[in-house]
Amino acid sequence: MSSRYDNYILLRNENPHYRDLFDRRGVNRITHYESPRMTGVSVAENLNLISQQHIWSSGDRFYKLAHSAYGDSKYWWVIAWYNKTPTEAHVQIGDILYIPLPLERILSLYGT
Repeated sequence: MSSRYDNYILLRNENPHYRDLFDRRGVNRITHYESPRMTGVSVAENLNLISQQHIWSSGDRFYKLAHSAYGDSKYWWVIAWYNKTPTEAHVQIGDILYIPLPLERILSLYGT
């Protein structure tokens, strides 16, 4: 499988707003990936997926759920994206998350 970064554009950030940061790091710019524009899964697309329910508990992390469900922790972002929760800070103990399956289908919907 390919990386989710394969189709992303690298940006050169030379914005003067970050001048103090540049000075502290001794650089003139920072290179980073463009932020993706991610859309949700449509109702029709969701019909072709199976989702496994998970109740968020103490110690849970997206990467741990991804490793358990997909066998690879690098797909943590799939679970976060599917649940519209960009970080673990957006999830509280007792929240119900859905882990979309199969991984290959959800990756094709995302375009990877």
